[in-house]
Amino acid sequence: MVLTVLLTALAPAAWGTTYVVTTELMPADRPVLTALVRVLPVGILLTASARELPSGSWWWRTAVLGVLNIGAFQLLLFVAAYRLPGGVAATAGAVQPLVVAALAAGLLGERFRMRTGLAGVGGVVGVGLLVLTPQAALDPVGVVAALTGTVSMATGVVLTKRWGRPVGLVTATGWQLVAGGLLLVPLAFALEGPPPIFTGRNWLGAVWLATVGTGVAYSLWFRGIERLPVSSLSFLGLMSPLTATILGWVVLHQSLTAGQLGGAALIATTVIATQIGGTRRRQRASFTPASAVISPRKERVHALR
Repeated sequence: MVLTVLLTALAPAAWGTTYVVTTELMPADRPVLTALVRVLPVGILLTASARELPSGSWWWRTAVLGVLNIGAFQLLLFVAAYRLPGGVAATAGAVQPLVVAALAAGLLGERFRMRTGLAGVGGVVGVGLLVLTPQAALDPVGVVAALTGTVSMATGVVLTKRWGRPVGLVTATGWQLVAGGLLLVPLAFALEGPPPIFTGRNWLGAVWLATVGTGVAYSLWFRGIERLPVSSLSFLGLMSPLTATILGWVVLHQSLTAGQLGGAALIATTVIATQIGGTRRRQRASFTPASAVISPRKERVHALR
């Protein structure tokens, strides 16, 4: 189970590289194009390699999940990133664990625990200390985009858990990436016009975002959704702003204040505490008392009755 948590945590850690890669390698002022490039090509590749298309209800379920988890989320994420200081956008996104826990209580029957609520508040405070600056300005459109994107991803996570998947993990991931990417195609042309000619640096950034930042990351994330309670899994998303800040310090030579270090420590504590609590609950749920075990002979007797 620890391995599952660690592998799942790699997904938001990979997403945390998006800011550095986008600002340093991708074309400037092309948020929708960047979102499109990172999801549609790898989605087509995964779907083509699987040679299997959705059937029955999975046509509309794939469309819904693709929009919530990929298309709408990516679009709103970049709108928020361009209209808000990074700290404000990241702090708004940090409320996702609370939204997921509330939705999971209603749709999945997972208990909303006081510890989850307190951890959610701690996560928001930690992200705020880590990335929010006193000079941060609030743009209403950006704030709405950030919060709507957070709700979109949270709803997608819970529905992914509720519906499961009828095919292999890679195939299901490819379906969602294609569905979300197709939503972005007309928006990219309508809002940004024809794409520019990519340079070598642009291609390097696009390959990283599409493969590690999307194909691998979303596969690990969807795998984690299947195997972990979503109320604890969502806290792993806090690894994204933490990774982005560390990369900003290492790659962009940004300075870290005492408050930011305190925020990083609070995030790490929150993530570890929620995963330990989730592991203990799973262990208790999987324990079967000896008195509850029916021997094969007794089982046959009960069946005859």
